[in-house]
Amino acid sequence: MHTDIQTPALLFAPPVPRQPPVWLTNARLFDGTPHPIRQRVGVLIEDGRISRVGDVGDGTPEGTIVIDLAGKLIMPGMINGHLHGVGAVPELGFGAQPTLPGTLSHALGAKLREFLRYGVTTVRDMGTYGDQVMENRQAMRAGVFRGARILTCGLIISGTAPGGVIFEGMYREADGPDEIRKGVREQIRRGADFIKIMTNGARSVELEAGLCRDAGDSAAAMPNQLTMEEMAAAVDESHRMGYDVAAHAEGIGGCEAAIDLNMRTIEHGFYLHRRPDLLDRMAEADIALVPTFSSSYVFAGLDLQVGLGGDTEAYCTPELDAVAVANIRELEKTIHAAVAAGTPMVIGGDDLELRRGGIWIEVQRLVHHGLPAHDALVMATSGAAAALGLSDLGSIEAGKVADIAVLNGDPIANPDILGDPRQFWLVLQDGAPVAGTAIETDLADLGTPQSDSPST
Repeated sequence: MHTDIQTPALLFAPPVPRQPPVWLTNARLFDGTPHPIRQRVGVLIEDGRISRVGDVGDGTPEGTIVIDLAGKLIMPGMINGHLHGVGAVPELGFGAQPTLPGTLSHALGAKLREFLRYGVTTVRDMGTYGDQVMENRQAMRAGVFRGARILTCGLIISGTAPGGVIFEGMYREADGPDEIRKGVREQIRRGADFIKIMTNGARSVELEAGLCRDAGDSAAAMPNQLTMEEMAAAVDESHRMGYDVAAHAEGIGGCEAAIDLNMRTIEHGFYLHRRPDLLDRMAEADIALVPTFSSSYVFAGLDLQVGLGGDTEAYCTPELDAVAVANIRELEKTIHAAVAAGTPMVIGGDDLELRRGGIWIEVQRLVHHGLPAHDALVMATSGAAAALGLSDLGSIEAGKVADIAVLNGDPIANPDILGDPRQFWLVLQDGAPVAGTAIETDLADLGTPQSDSPST
């Protein structure tokens, strides 16, 4: 079990707004767990937390604001367990002024605000450049803006490796146990919520996965990037200070090392179906798998498609394109093997462009590759909260923080609605209204449609 985890991001939440109790009533409820949807439910919110989950006819405290949802669906605010908090702006063309570093930080802040419109109230940054994430986290703490709360690993702990060239500025390259420990301490000093290490290389790096392809274009035998002694030093230092460790682990050897060292999550883990014993060990030790279809789709040139076989537009080298396609096929087998083993899973969009919260497309891909939509949404709510040490989030139950999304439709019956902000009637974060059509106005809603007939 993993308890008493340090999570500095939770210190950086804005103050809970003072408001009367709110009774959301006459709703359907997906509570974020495997339980089926309930009908005619009411949820009472007080001081930013859920104080009661009951039935329509239950009484409420004096002075309560009563909101009749007329059958709309309540669900927990979702958690994107794997993204890279990188702000990006479009190229304006030759002759335009160079983009200033602070502009990229503003761009990330805009995405964090946008995530709320898709019911994503918490995200987990798995490596970025500079201080973008820290800057935005501080701004949200000061009440400058409301956005998805963001957990971060700081820089990724890596050995000296080809990936450090491709992702220059995202890695803390270190060699030898002592230097690894120093790298971990540096991330903790910066305010990291957890530590991420590269157990082996990346499918997006030609001199790593591209060189390690087998006859089927998989990179399952990719060598470990760090020695066992180096990885053990990273885990020991992290755990000594009370921090979890996330393992970038694509090759089977990296996954096995991460499990041997009791790292908290396995990011990617494409080939784990080939080693069901490792999935069994993960289930026994409560180590979660974060499967990431979306980035492999991007690397394969499939962008926002769902399923293989569509038109492609080259994104990586041909060798890496082939690895990405192989990884999608391998990951489909792995998610089914993980379900059979009882291995915990967390949703992780890893959508490189941070589009629509990153969850909507990952849910659709999980469903396409055979996972029930209900299971995928558990991965995005209580499953993510449990694995990431966010015990106050992820489900609709008394005592939890009131991160709540109210939808017009049913995302289990139709997951596609998660990508449409018009389907989110109201989004609450810490009990405060932060997004949704109930509080947003479109110019079309203010105007009167022009008649086709000529005016007289």
